[in-house]
Amino acid sequence: MNTENETASGIHATAVVSPQAHIGKNVQIGPYAVIEDHVSIGDGTIIGAHAVIHEWTTIGENCHIFQCASVGEVPQDLKFKGEKSTTVIGDRTSIREFATIHRATGEGEETRIGNDCLLMAYTHVAHNCVVGNNVIMSNAAMIAGHVVVEDRVVIGGMTGVHQFVKIGRNAMVGGASKLVQDVVPYTIVDGRPAKAVGLNTVGISRAGIAPESRRRLKQAYRILYRSGLSLPQAIAVIEQEIPACDEVDHILRFLRNAERGICRVRHESE
Repeated sequence: MNTENETASGIHATAVVSPQAHIGKNVQIGPYAVIEDHVSIGDGTIIGAHAVIHEWTTIGENCHIFQCASVGEVPQDLKFKGEKSTTVIGDRTSIREFATIHRATGEGEETRIGNDCLLMAYTHVAHNCVVGNNVIMSNAAMIAGHVVVEDRVVIGGMTGVHQFVKIGRNAMVGGASKLVQDVVPYTIVDGRPAKAVGLNTVGISRAGIAPESRRRLKQAYRILYRSGLSLPQAIAVIEQEIPACDEVDHILRFLRNAERGICRVRHESE
């Protein structure tokens, strides 16, 4: 076992830690945890009892992997043939009980979760997913392969996300939703299938977005969802009528790359 400071790391006597694992300073590894080959665990991280960290996984500093979580297991993908792929977890991320995170399919590919995330109990992140920073996945939320979740997204409990879906920055997904299309940044979606119900005004405020940018986001939302325009028409009108800012520019980039289409608006009759 490769440790920078073995005496400063609290490894329980019953834990199974590969000699090919790299364990940073002040790491705690609980009873019966398993750390496989080619794992790197950053300084100050806590690994709970019975957690399993599988090979080719990198975990950042000051994370907390709770009991019985499984991080970096081979994907549930029939295309996977044992190739070397990785799982990368950022700093200060918490992964709660019985959560499962799978490494990528494809030689050299990765599944990545960012910094300061919270994945609650029984959540699932499938192969080749990219999860940004400050993301919250509530209990039993599950995202399928190749899903992209941008920064500061909140996904409600028991939500299912179809493969290749993208969830935009600062979006919120209602609990028990079914996502089969992309979620526009800064919006709230809900339902089965999920539809847009408004701007995520609380999330926007907490992100510290300037008042003028908030007004422009409201304009963009009205054009996109209440004008009756097609998506290409709405993109053109937003470009022409709303002054540029980072948030509106990000929405436009997202819309141009929405390969699965976007969650449309919920009507009062629904």
